[in-house]
Amino acid sequence: MFRVATIDGERLATHEALNVGANSNDRKFWAEVLAKIRRRTRADQDAEDLLHSAWLRLFAYRADNDVREPAGFLVRTAANLAVDRHRKRKRIAREPVDALEGRLEDDLPLQDEVLAARERLRRVQAGLERLPPRTRQVFVMHKVEGMKLREIAAALGITQSAVEKHVAKAVLFLTEWTKGW
Repeated sequence: MFRVATIDGERLATHEALNVGANSNDRKFWAEVLAKIRRRTRADQDAEDLLHSAWLRLFAYRADNDVREPAGFLVRTAANLAVDRHRKRKRIAREPVDALEGRLEDDLPLQDEVLAARERLRRVQAGLERLPPRTRQVFVMHKVEGMKLREIAAALGITQSAVEKHVAKAVLFLTEWTKGW
């Protein structure tokens, strides 16, 4: 089931199928791989994340390829990922603040815009409450729930022409109701 591999002169137990569970041999395997990654990358804080990312790559790679030394693959991949992270951090650190400015913008609406939108919504809700019940029901089914006119007609047992009239009546009323604000 287990065999011993040598990576950079160190002996490291590997699991042939890399089907690991919670038994003590599996924990030993992962502890050894994690220790090797820590030594190789000097990234104590990121070692577990690197191992996880490396395992995901191993899992994807094994779909099309044979991996004889999964532990070696994991360690090498984790080391490569650590180098990539380091290079990315250095590149970002060198970018001028002006280059970051566009990335720091917040696309969320301003607080006063949110308050104004909420007030408009309250006014529209008040206008909807003033509509006759059937007209309000048809309008909500069409504009809020996104139902087609023929679907509404079938669901309510009325003609499509009646549905169109209810929607038009509601739109006309709400347009007048919301004028000037």
